Amino acid sequence: MIIGILQTGHAPDELQPSHGDFEHMFQRLLSGHGFEFRVFDVVDMDFPDGPQAADAWLVTGSKHGAYEDHPFIPPLENLIRAIRDADQPMVGICFGHQIIAQALGGTVEKFAGGWSVGRQAYEVDGTTVHLNAWHQDQVVDLPKGAEVRGSSDFCANAVLAYGDKILTVQPHPEFDAGAIAGLIATRGKGIVPEPLLDGARAGLDQPVDTQALTTLLVSVLTKARVDA
Repeated sequence: MIIGILQTGHAPDELQPSHGDFEHMFQRLLSGHGFEFRVFDVVDMDFPDGPQAADAWLVTGSKHGAYEDHPFIPPLENLIRAIRDADQPMVGICFGHQIIAQALGGTVEKFAGGWSVGRQAYEVDGTTVHLNAWHQDQVVDLPKGAEVRGSSDFCANAVLAYGDKILTVQPHPEFDAGAIAGLIATRGKGIVPEPLLDGARAGLDQPVDTQALTTLLVSVLTKARVDA
C-alpha cells in the first residue's frame, strides 16, 4: 500500500546529512510494514491531485504555525477535509496534529506556557510513555468528534483520534536523540529558553518509547488494507 507523505516543512540543513529530511525520518520509522511512500512537498506547493493519490496519508511536522498566513495552508486544509470525507486513513505529527485539528474545526495557538522540548512523559491509552517533543503551539480547542487518547501535564490534547481512521500526535516518534541534539544546536539556539534546552540535553541518553507510538500509527494507516 502507498503512504502519501505530506511534507509541511524541512529539517534544518545542518541535520540533513546525518538524518535526512522529514520524509526520510518517517520512512525509517515506518519501515518493515510493506509500505511504499509517495512524497508531496506541500510546503513548496507540490500537492497531490486528490485523496486517491495514496492509500493512506501522513502529515509531517513543520517550523510553521498552523494559524500563520502561508500559501500552502488553505489547500492543505482542503486536502485534509477531502481525505476525511473519502474515509481514508490519516495520521499527523506535531504540525500535522495541529493542522488536522484546525482543518476539522479546532483551534491552534501559541501556548502561553511556552515550549516543550526533548524527552517528555505522556499518558496514552492509560499507559505512561516517554517521547521526544519539540513545540510551542498546541491544540487548545478540540474539533467536534475528536477524542483525547493521550496527554501530558504540559499538553492536554497530545494524542487525538477522530473515529478509527484519523490519529494525530503532538510528540515526535520520528525524532531520535541525534535529531533532538541537532534541533537544540540549530532551531533551539536563541529561541527556546536555555534551561529548557539544558533539560533536553540531559535527557538525550534516556530511552524513548518510539515503538509503542509507531505501532499505534501503523494500526491506523493499515485500516486501508483492512477495508480493501
